Order: sequence, then C-alpha cells, then structure tokens
Amino acid sequence: MKVDRILETCLYVDDLNAAEKFYRRILGVESFSRVNNRHVFFRCGESMLLLFNPLETAKSSGDVPTHGAHGPGHVAFAIAPNQIDLCRRQLQENGIAIETEITWPSGGRSIYFRDPAGNSVELATAQVWG
Repeated sequence: MKVDRILETCLYVDDLNAAEKFYRRILGVESFSRVNNRHVFFRCGESMLLLFNPLETAKSSGDVPTHGAHGPGHVAFAIAPNQIDLCRRQLQENGIAIETEITWPSGGRSIYFRDPAGNSVELATAQVWG
C-alpha cells in the first residue's frame, strides 16, 4: 500500500459559528457543507478541512465511527513564498495575534497563530519540507 496525499484533515472546535467565520473570513476557504451543531466542512484546494464539534462526533451516528479530541490541534496551510508579508499584514489587520514566525533550515517560512478554539494554525511555504 502507498497513499498519495492527505485527502482531508480535521480539527475539533467548541463553537462552530466562530470557527466557520474565522476560517471563511481570515483564510478565505470555501464553505462546502454544514450540519447543525455537528460539523462545518471547507474545500481547501484539492483537500478538505473538517471542523467537528467533539461532543457530537463522540455520539454514534450510523456508519461513521465515533471520534473526537479535546485540546488544541494543529493544521498547516500552504502559501506561496511571496505571500508571507501579505498574510502577516492581513492577520495583524484582523487582530489575529501571531505566536511566532520561523525561517526553517530548508529555507521555508512559517507563521503560527490560533483559531477561536485554540488550535494552532500555520501558514507555511512548501520549502518547509525541503
């Protein structure tokens, strides 16, 4: 077996409304679907970002196994190298505190900040991984 890529990734949030606004407004990801207080899904290029309410996904709901996590998770979004300054400026203009910026030994750069649920969000250039 050999997998090709990550198709989807998920984060767990306690306030779907705040998270949905944040990811649409700050990161500009495209809404895909929402089910009441259970989840919000976004299209992100060829991948999907899934935001789940862990209190709801811990309940049995048919064919999908129960799942959930509590505490901060992490997701990194790829950006072009020439977008670093623009991203930093947009975060600052929207009152989003930047936790740290890193220039990696490989030459890649990352900006880290938090979403409303406390998840670690990273904007990174592909060079981070060489």
